Amino acid sequence: MAVSVIILAAGQGKRMHSSLPKVLHQLAGRPLLSHVIATARQLNPEQIIVVYGHGGETVPKAFSAADITWIRQELQLGTGHAALQTLPYVKPGAMLLILSGDVPLVKTETLKRLLVMMDQGKVGLLTVDLPNPNGYGRIIRDRVGKVSKIIEEADASPEQRQIREVNTGITAIEARYLKQIVPNLSNNNAQGEYYLTDIIEYAATSGEKVAAVSAADPIEVMGINDRQQLAYLERVYQKREAARLMGEGVTLGDPNRFDLRGELVAGEDVFIDINVIIEGKVILGDGVKIGPHCYLRNAVLGKGVEVLANCVIEEATIDARARVGPFTRIRPETRLGEGVHIGNFVEIKKSTIRDNSKVNHLSYIGDTTIGKEVNIGAGTITCNYDGASKHRTIIEDGAFVGSDTQLVAPVKVGAGATIGAGTTITRDAPPGELTLSRAPQRSSPGWKRPSKK
Repeated sequence: MAVSVIILAAGQGKRMHSSLPKVLHQLAGRPLLSHVIATARQLNPEQIIVVYGHGGETVPKAFSAADITWIRQELQLGTGHAALQTLPYVKPGAMLLILSGDVPLVKTETLKRLLVMMDQGKVGLLTVDLPNPNGYGRIIRDRVGKVSKIIEEADASPEQRQIREVNTGITAIEARYLKQIVPNLSNNNAQGEYYLTDIIEYAATSGEKVAAVSAADPIEVMGINDRQQLAYLERVYQKREAARLMGEGVTLGDPNRFDLRGELVAGEDVFIDINVIIEGKVILGDGVKIGPHCYLRNAVLGKGVEVLANCVIEEATIDARARVGPFTRIRPETRLGEGVHIGNFVEIKKSTIRDNSKVNHLSYIGDTTIGKEVNIGAGTITCNYDGASKHRTIIEDGAFVGSDTQLVAPVKVGAGATIGAGTTITRDAPPGELTLSRAPQRSSPGWKRPSKK
């Protein structure tokens, strides 16, 4: 039977105390809902339907996926009411897997176990045993251990509240059966809402067997209702990712001080020091070393690259054996060749620097092409913006640019040229020659500095 996934994501999340819909709050750099959608896709479903409500169109606008059907729940009257909104869009012959948009760490393997159990009935649910079940709906079983209903905590008796097996909110049901049950749900409860969980009691009293699967790890079915729970699951996620990376051969200076907010592909003998943040997709070649307190986003670092402390690297490619930092910023559309050295307090933007060139101190290089074996002295600035447009600077192979130089683009420095320290270059500098623009130095004999009276 084909599987369709329904994700309930309409809730406000009052305890988040935020104008942002709860499912758009981020875990590991991605919205909670993004994690659930990614898990759903691993099941290769026929449909993915997301029911949204609070925050209006901000939820679907946060995603550009064409494989999702978005359904707006204008009034949030409970999970049963949310399921009701999906009925016109659900394919009749499908097996429906209903997930929660605020449960981001559920494993695909667990969901597959639930779907396999559906061979035994029309309805199934995922449960979990919790040492402290406060806030969760309790699983009520009959004398022979069959699930008979779910009772929400607000409606439970003191004895029922002692039950540790609880509902995770994850349900599987045949589409035809859902269409039969949902229109008959009642809101006669403490919250005045239509509970999707009532389908369990309906099925049991109708003689249908309810298939129940227990999650092995409570963490994977933990929902997020407040910022403390969000922070807790963030650390859980990061520890899992750290353990996975170390299992693949990456050395982490301290697994508790590492943040992966995207995808990291690492070669052998990679070392990552403390407080490094990885966002987007980052590829690290063999032997790469990342110093402490660095931020990398959508970057590719070749074999043997060393990044010293306190560097920012965004949307850039750095070739083998280059060295960057400390306190360096590499901005988007930058390419550093093999053996390039970029030093402290240097900013590189939208530039190409070819093999074995050096920009070691206190410089800004923007919209520039630098050839091989070039030395850029301390305090060099490429003046690439005239207030209206950006212009390009070209520095050819073997050039030597002295300290405190300003290159006013568009301008070219020829191969092997030398630019004297303190020079402002406004015209092309010929190859192989010394170019400088200094006022003559003079001294004034007998001059005295003014003094206060």
